[in-house]
Amino acid sequence: MASFQRYTTKQGQMWLFKMDTGINPQTGKRKTTTRRGFKTKKEAQIAANKLEQELISGTSIDNINITFEDVFTQWFSSHSKTIKPSTRKSIESKFKKHILPRFGKLKINEITKAYCQKMINEIAEIITSVNDIKIQANQIFKYAVKMDIIQKNPLEYVSIPKQQKDLINEDNHVNQRNYWKKDEVKQFLAITRQELSLRDHTLFHLLIYTGARKGELLALKWDDIDFETGFIRLTKTLFHNEGKFIFQTSKTKESKRLISLDTKTLSLLKKWRVEQIQANLANVGNNSESKIIFTRDDGSPMRLAYLNDKLSAVIKKYKLHRITIHGLRHTHASLLFEAGASIKEVQERLGHSDIQMTMNIYTHVTDDLKEQTTEKFQRYIEL
Repeated sequence: MASFQRYTTKQGQMWLFKMDTGINPQTGKRKTTTRRGFKTKKEAQIAANKLEQELISGTSIDNINITFEDVFTQWFSSHSKTIKPSTRKSIESKFKKHILPRFGKLKINEITKAYCQKMINEIAEIITSVNDIKIQANQIFKYAVKMDIIQKNPLEYVSIPKQQKDLINEDNHVNQRNYWKKDEVKQFLAITRQELSLRDHTLFHLLIYTGARKGELLALKWDDIDFETGFIRLTKTLFHNEGKFIFQTSKTKESKRLISLDTKTLSLLKKWRVEQIQANLANVGNNSESKIIFTRDDGSPMRLAYLNDKLSAVIKKYKLHRITIHGLRHTHASLLFEAGASIKEVQERLGHSDIQMTMNIYTHVTDDLKEQTTEKFQRYIEL
């Protein structure tokens, strides 16, 4: 809304108007513009209305040269203060690799829906997590709308193209499973028991028997294990950033959880603790690292990529069905479902904040569970 004022010059009475033109994306502060030199109030009103329309359409001189990267810089400077270092690093990586090279230098008010769809299609051909890229880029456009830099979000109605893996038939889909069946788990653990150190075997055993994330296990301290009650407390995760190890609290309150351990797992942990103490790894110094359950030989935290490398090496050597470290978490969930656990029980054990995440795993349960379902139906209908 403009305000109008009459003022005196050597040439006589003139009119001016002042108008709020939105928020400056570089400073985050509201801007006010003043336009002078109008002979009548009506002329000033006409000019003010024209400027207001330009601001609404995003064609104002104040907004016309603002790039996508300008808006990203302003948005990220405040948003980064509200998130954890691991999340900040992940977001920066996505923008640096996929978003800024395609959008960064473009004037944000000139980016069209067609261009956004084209870019999303291109990214979908490179990576499977294209939806996450869209979510991140969309935050910038939403911020630009909020700050009156643009009127409409060109990314809002862009669709995610179907991934090839979503179009394959059921027979081919079986080969894409990212989990192991029960016999495959037994084979793998038998190999790790013989081939790997007790520390590494214990880590893989825990990944399969608890469904915990690798970062959660590598952040564990001995006081997180209650050997009396048989519970393990998962409240933090290990993160590596710029050469430093950081212990972060869990991402959500659901991720902070207390889960039970079976006697076999407890026995294996006790055995590892004895070996660790004998190797003098549990008593190095007085810092927090000295209490970490799984460490390097010098007592420092382990690399997050270490388990990925070990898993890949074992799979390659013994020609096992290929899965990822995260696939061991899916394996735990699938075996829980086979054992008769409810969706809610699996959700709580895995620390999913959204039950849909658990449901997604449930839809990819093993063939054995599908066969059991068929057999249950047959037995019931033939009674």
